[in-house]
Amino acid sequence: MFSGAFGQMLAGTAQGNPAVVAGPVTWSAGIVGQHPAATNAAFATLQLLLALGLAWRPAVKVTLAASVAWSLAVWWLGEGLGGVLTPAASPVTGAPGAAGIYALLAVLLWPAGRGGSSSFAAGRAVGALPARLLWLVLWGSMAYLALQAANPMSQGMRDMIAAMAAGEPGWIASIDHLAVALLAGHGPQASAILAVVLDVVAAGVFLPPRAARVTLILAAAVALAIWVVGENFGGIFTGSATDPNSGLMLALLAAAYWPAGKAVPAAAAGAPAAPARPERPERAARAARAARAA
Repeated sequence: MFSGAFGQMLAGTAQGNPAVVAGPVTWSAGIVGQHPAATNAAFATLQLLLALGLAWRPAVKVTLAASVAWSLAVWWLGEGLGGVLTPAASPVTGAPGAAGIYALLAVLLWPAGRGGSSSFAAGRAVGALPARLLWLVLWGSMAYLALQAANPMSQGMRDMIAAMAAGEPGWIASIDHLAVALLAGHGPQASAILAVVLDVVAAGVFLPPRAARVTLILAAAVALAIWVVGENFGGIFTGSATDPNSGLMLALLAAAYWPAGKAVPAAAAGAPAAPARPERPERAARAARAARAA
C-alpha cells in the first residue's frame, strides 16, 4: 500500500455511491494518491497504536473511542460505507463493510460500569435488549442486501465470486472456481436461501439460551463460509489487502453474543474480584475475648 495503487483502490469505492458519499471518498483518495508512502505509514502507525492501547488496561476506553472514530472514517472514506448504497452490495463480498463492524464491536465491548449485567459479553455495556436489536439490524440488513436487485440475477452471485479469483493463489482460486460451477444459473435460489439463513440468524439471539447458541454457531459458520468463498480470506494472499474483511469480524461478533449460564454483573466481568483479606490471628483472639466479656 506504499504505492499509487493505494489511492486508486480507495477511489474505486466511490463507484456507484451517491455524490454525497462519493465526493469525500474521491477527495481523500486523491490525497492518498499524491502522498501514498506518508499517508500509509501514518495509517499503519495509528492502527498499531490502537492495538497496543487495547492491550494496556488504563488506555482501553480511550483506545476504543479512538477506534470507533477511526473505523467510521475508514468505513466512509475507505469502504464507501461498505457499498450499502450501491446496487451491487452483497454480504457475500463484504457488505455492510468490515470497518463498520469494528466500530460496532468497540461499542459493544466497552468496559461496563457497576450495576449492569448480561448473560453475554456484548450486552454488558449497552444492555441486553439494545445489543440484540443491533444484532437484528446488522444481520437483517445483510439479508436485505442478499436480495437486492443486482444479486438475484441468474449470474449475479456467480460473477461476483468469479471476479475474486484474480490474483489469488491456485488453491484459493480453485475454491472460487468450484463455487462458480455450483452457482451457475442458480443466482436467485442462492440469494433466497442466503437471505432466509441470515434472517434466522438475525432473530436467533432473541431465543432462549440453548436455541440462541445453535443460532450463533450457524452465524459463525455462515460468516466463515463467506470469509473463505466470497471474500477469499479478505484477499490477504494477494498482497493488496488492507484488512481481513467482514467474515472474520462477524464470527468474532457471534462469540461476543454467546450466552453464559447466567447473567454476569458487569463489574465482575470487567475485573477479577479482590480476594478476601484473611483476618489476623491476634485480631480474631481480641474479638473473641470481647465477645465473652460482653
